[in-house]
Amino acid sequence: MDRQPCKDAEGPGLILVDTSVWIDFFRGTGSPQAKRFHALLEDDADIFLTGIVITEILQGIKRDEDYMTVKDYLYEFPIQMPKGVETYVNAAAVYGDCRRRGRAIRKTVDCIIAAICIENSLSLLHKDKDFDEIASCTRLKVLKT
Repeated sequence: MDRQPCKDAEGPGLILVDTSVWIDFFRGTGSPQAKRFHALLEDDADIFLTGIVITEILQGIKRDEDYMTVKDYLYEFPIQMPKGVETYVNAAAVYGDCRRRGRAIRKTVDCIIAAICIENSLSLLHKDKDFDEIASCTRLKVLKT
């Protein structure tokens, strides 16, 4: 899928979609986040994935046929990779910034995803309260639903 950055300055720009939203989307839950994701897809928004999100999505799939179908679909999106060890150091800084402000982040993987978003100026569409906490302590941009 050949995607170019959004030209609309009012739009959300480049977007990374978290696992929590992908799961709702695939299950058809109709959550506000899944609806927003569906609208972004229809608008041909600039949607990105990262490796850890692909891992989390695929871990939850039970049937081999579904696994292959979902994997092939995910590969249609651009993948934003970590920038090496720097990303993991930045993830630790994200955790530390939150801790110093009295906010406990439950999962290391959320700090890594946030670091990837911050490093690459990606907005995050999510359904995980930890990301709102991270956004309140860092430069993480989250999409509102």
